[in-house]
Amino acid sequence: MAVGVLIVDDSVFFRRALRELIASDDRLTVVGEATNGREAILKACQLKPDVITMDVEMPILDGIAAVREIMSRCPVPIMMLSSLTRAGAVATFDALDAGAVDFYAKNSDDPSQALNQSAKMLTTRLRLLATRKQRQALNLEQPPRNLGNSGQILPASSAVERGVIARRGIVVIGSSTGGPAALQRVLQDIPADFPVPIVIAQHMPAAFTGPFASRLNESLPLNVVEVSDGSPLVPGTAYLIPGGTHGEIKMRAGGLVFATRVPVVAEHFRPSVNVLFQSAAQAVGADVLGVILTGMGDDGTEGARAVRSGGGHIWAQDQASCVIYGMPAAVAKAGLVQAVLPLNDIGLALSRCVR
Repeated sequence: MAVGVLIVDDSVFFRRALRELIASDDRLTVVGEATNGREAILKACQLKPDVITMDVEMPILDGIAAVREIMSRCPVPIMMLSSLTRAGAVATFDALDAGAVDFYAKNSDDPSQALNQSAKMLTTRLRLLATRKQRQALNLEQPPRNLGNSGQILPASSAVERGVIARRGIVVIGSSTGGPAALQRVLQDIPADFPVPIVIAQHMPAAFTGPFASRLNESLPLNVVEVSDGSPLVPGTAYLIPGGTHGEIKMRAGGLVFATRVPVVAEHFRPSVNVLFQSAAQAVGADVLGVILTGMGDDGTEGARAVRSGGGHIWAQDQASCVIYGMPAAVAKAGLVQAVLPLNDIGLALSRCVR
C-alpha cells in the first residue's frame, strides 16, 4: 500500500513540484494538499496521512503553529520545508521543538530544480518517516533484544562499562535525520565540567549549524559552539562541525585541535561521520568513544571500523528511539557496536565514560 502524503505549502509552484516528485515514486501517493496552517490541521485529522510535508511561512496560520496543533490532535510524522537562510534555520528548529521530525532545506528559487537535485533522498526519507509511524501503530517500536552482527546480545545502558576512555581522550558523535532533537536530549545530561571535548558531525546545511549550536548553547549546561578551523578542543565543550565541510581531529604539541577539509564531489555527507571518526582514531587511538545516533544511510560505519581497530569504543542508539534506524543499524550489522542504548540513557552513560 502506497504511503499517503499531505502537502502543505502556500506556493502553487512548489506544491506542483512536490506532486510531480511524489508521483515519480509508486510507493508514495498524494492524499491531499493545504495552502495554510489552519487548512493543514483540518486535512491532517480528516485524511490521516502517513506523513506531511509542511512549509514554514504561510498565511492565516504558520507551519510552526500548525505542527504544534497537529501533534496535539492527530500526531503524524512531519517534514518541514525551510528556506536555506539563518531565519529559515531558526524557524525550522522551532518547528522541530513543536514536534516535527525532519526538515528539507529549499536551496533554489526554482522549486522543480531544488527538489529534483535530491529527489531520491527526499522520497526515501518520506517513506522511512511513514514506516516509523506504522511501527508505532503496530506497537513494534521496542525490539525484544539488541543484536549484533553475529547474533550476540549487546549490552544495554545499565550494563555499559564506566570509564572507558581516559582524560586525554575525546567523544565523537554522528547523527543525521532526527539528529537535532536526539543531540539535544543527549547533551542535556552531560555536565558543564565534562572532562573531555565532544565533536559532533550532524548532517545539516551550512546555514543551519551556527543557529543550531547557538540554540543548544542557550539551553544546556554544556558549552556548545560551531567549531572553526584551527580551534583547540578543550574539555567542557561540544563542538558542532559547520555544514558543508568535513571536520578532522589533529594531535598537536599543545593538544587536540580541529581542522576543516573541503569535501570532494563523491563525498555526499557533509560533514562526514566517517571522516570525523577516522581522524579521531588516528589522533587519539584507544581513548576515542564514538556514538552513532539516528539517521538514514550508513555514514559512520567505516569510521566506526577505524575507531574499533585503534582500540576505541562504539555505542549506538537503539531502534526503538531512532527516527530512522539506518546509521546505527549499519554499524550494528557490521559487528562494530559494543553497546546499544535508548536515547534517554545515552547522555547519562556518556557522563560516566571518562576514567
